[in-house]
Amino acid sequence: ALQSWALYQSIKRISPDLYQPVLVDYCPDSLSDKDPLNPFSNMWDQDPESRKMCELSLPAIHTNYQKFDHFYHTYFGLTSQKYTSENFNSIAYFDDINHFVCGSDTIFCINEFNGFDDGYFANYDVMKGNSVSYAASFGDAHFDTDSYQILNNRLQNFLAIGLRENKFIPYLKEHINSNGIQVFRTIDPTLLLTTEDYDTIAASRIITEKYLLLYARRYNKEMEAFAEKIARDNGWTIVEISLRSTNSAKGHKMFYEAGVEEFLSLVKYSEYVITNSFHGLIFAVQYRKQMAVFSRESGDNKIAEVLELFDLKECLLTKAPSVIPQIHDYDAVHTRINTARETSLDFLTKELNLLNGDH
Repeated sequence: ALQSWALYQSIKRISPDLYQPVLVDYCPDSLSDKDPLNPFSNMWDQDPESRKMCELSLPAIHTNYQKFDHFYHTYFGLTSQKYTSENFNSIAYFDDINHFVCGSDTIFCINEFNGFDDGYFANYDVMKGNSVSYAASFGDAHFDTDSYQILNNRLQNFLAIGLRENKFIPYLKEHINSNGIQVFRTIDPTLLLTTEDYDTIAASRIITEKYLLLYARRYNKEMEAFAEKIARDNGWTIVEISLRSTNSAKGHKMFYEAGVEEFLSLVKYSEYVITNSFHGLIFAVQYRKQMAVFSRESGDNKIAEVLELFDLKECLLTKAPSVIPQIHDYDAVHTRINTARETSLDFLTKELNLLNGDH
């Protein structure tokens, strides 16, 4: 949600007289049979313990869903229709939308979406030649000879392509750049804005005592033990965003139900952040927090690349360290972010001009 909001706000600022962005309410075919309120079939880990933790967390999952739905309806202009592959080409008629910015995150990961989704690869007729991507990611996608051919074909639908990670930049420049399609490495949309922007929507302080924020996208026993040690040594409470609901018995304040505004508040007012989440680490850096980032399967490449951008590679851990990581110069980190922000906003501006016919 915060990626979408940040990109939405950035487009509004770049072209206030040219474009009024609208968020497309779209469901790819691969997710059409998935129920976000009953996530068992779509879990990464299917072992009995993980399923039990998910089941115990269902009330928090439902509350979280309602809060995110409210956020989308409060902070965005949304399409009047819900779109799928069945009706997407009618979007120009029902919502007067003729130009598209696809992004961000792993929309180009064919393993995640069971193939090439027509919406994410701008392959609907209404999108072809009228689309750009911003901070799209291939994630951990794997291609064979046939799927590379399909990829080369699908990428021709775009006027310009902004990728979040470097991994596929050389391939795209070799195979499509010669056709006049600009390819550029861009930062995640959440880095296009600053904490001054996020403070406009962040909730007031929720936890009165000092606390460590533990944000786990996937259970990691060592990460949990490390968080407990640091909290114990400093006399801090642990506020935890995860599905590990039984940790409440250990005194953790469980907060999976946090909405967008509450998440920002929990990061902003924390003493320390420990996470294996890509956006968990981004907002820890945005709010200049001391932090540790643990390795996570299916997330290491993007986490490593953004830590390299920050020049904070030493913060990526595979196990609990003997020496607690410390960030000593956040001014230098934010100087690097500011430089990357300027170049990414320049590219996004060029993309919007291309959509307006400025070739």
